[in-house]
Amino acid sequence: MTYADVLLHIDSYPTPTSADAIDESVALAASLGRRLTALAVEVEIPLRSNRLAHHLIGLSAMSEELEAKSRVACRDGVAAFVRSAEAAGIVQASVLTRVNHLEVADHVARVARTYDLCLLPLAGEFDGQIEVAQAVVFISGRPVLIFHKGETAGLANGPDLVVIAWDGSRNAVRAMADAMPILIRAKQVRLLTVLNDKPDATAALGLDAQRHLRAHGIEAELESVDRDGAKIGKTLDRYVEQHAPDLLVMGAYGHSRAREFLLGGATLHTLNHSRCPVLLSH
Repeated sequence: MTYADVLLHIDSYPTPTSADAIDESVALAASLGRRLTALAVEVEIPLRSNRLAHHLIGLSAMSEELEAKSRVACRDGVAAFVRSAEAAGIVQASVLTRVNHLEVADHVARVARTYDLCLLPLAGEFDGQIEVAQAVVFISGRPVLIFHKGETAGLANGPDLVVIAWDGSRNAVRAMADAMPILIRAKQVRLLTVLNDKPDATAALGLDAQRHLRAHGIEAELESVDRDGAKIGKTLDRYVEQHAPDLLVMGAYGHSRAREFLLGGATLHTLNHSRCPVLLSH
């Protein structure tokens, strides 16, 4: 079982995706799937006419400069992707589009609807990819895999440990199903339940999920940790720091409303402070 059709978003604004991150994404996709498409989005920054702003601070020139930087970043990113994909021997394609900078996240999410998985390399806490990740999770109906540069070697080589954040919810079920091509390759899988978080969260909550995974040839361990008054995001952070999984699989909570994403606490924390690769699904 593989992801037959994977999408990689190459960011161009405000922080372009680095060539190293593209190489890492290609190596990861080559281990997970059969085909990888790179989507690079050049931004448009339209301005309302304002003669005073044009005169005082050169607003039009600033806009044109940012658009030009985005255009160069897209072309450089696609070129780096093609070189890397050809070297890896993976079937690849690239798409270069141009949209309003306010619509990039929604555009990527719409494109991601017809792919098995969307890869989003992150550059930092305030990276524009965070907004893209939110849109893909809540608009596309497809899973997203986020990671920082240098985090995916274990995942690409065949994960030693994959942890599923398990609360028995629909979102957790969806995430587990979406992660199945990775779970079957993992040496060890754990179903992690956080106690004293939700009323039905018990140490035995994952028994049915354990049975289901066993039917797919996956022997998963049940594990539980006590929230002990901490926020759920911090509890997961602590677990990741102690056990260093190659991947955390979790359901995403929240919804979108008029371009704003209202996220659950653990989802928001994970998007902004992930400490290992994370597969999110809604």
